[in-house]
Amino acid sequence: MSNTQLSHSDHKASNIEHPLNIIANDINSPQNVGSLFRLCDALAIEKLYLCGDTPAPPHNKINKTSRSTEKYVAFEQHENAIELLTTLKQSDAYIISLEITSSSIAIDSIEFSEKIKKVISNKTPVYLILGSENSGISEELLSLSNLTTHISMLGNNSSMNVISAASIACFEITRGM
Repeated sequence: MSNTQLSHSDHKASNIEHPLNIIANDINSPQNVGSLFRLCDALAIEKLYLCGDTPAPPHNKINKTSRSTEKYVAFEQHENAIELLTTLKQSDAYIISLEITSSSIAIDSIEFSEKIKKVISNKTPVYLILGSENSGISEELLSLSNLTTHISMLGNNSSMNVISAASIACFEITRGM
């Protein structure tokens, strides 16, 4: 049996769309935004919300890093993430912040898995908040969240790049959908 690398033309897009949305607040690196578009496309994320100081397409660095996925991923730009979350909460959205806090639960825990399964079974739309790599998610946005989760860090550093963290979080959430 042969193990031949496939080309881009061998790939066929699916019609899957996960009821997961990403809210990127103050992600000021256009390359990270481009990577978010690629992540959303790869995992069939419903929509990407670009808030605060997060740049939006058209932008040369976003376009280059996204590898054209900005053409296929639904996105909206919002100046104020707090106003967006307040509106979403009125429509029974389930808000998850990806941030290590005094009450966050590990994303790979049974507790997190059970909470997500319950939310998904109720067909509640899920929104994952990502914050600035420098300052994280603000207290105001954390207070609007239904749940705060973190990725357990086993080394000396207490965090990782926002795209690496978002990829892990989105995979953990969507694999239960």
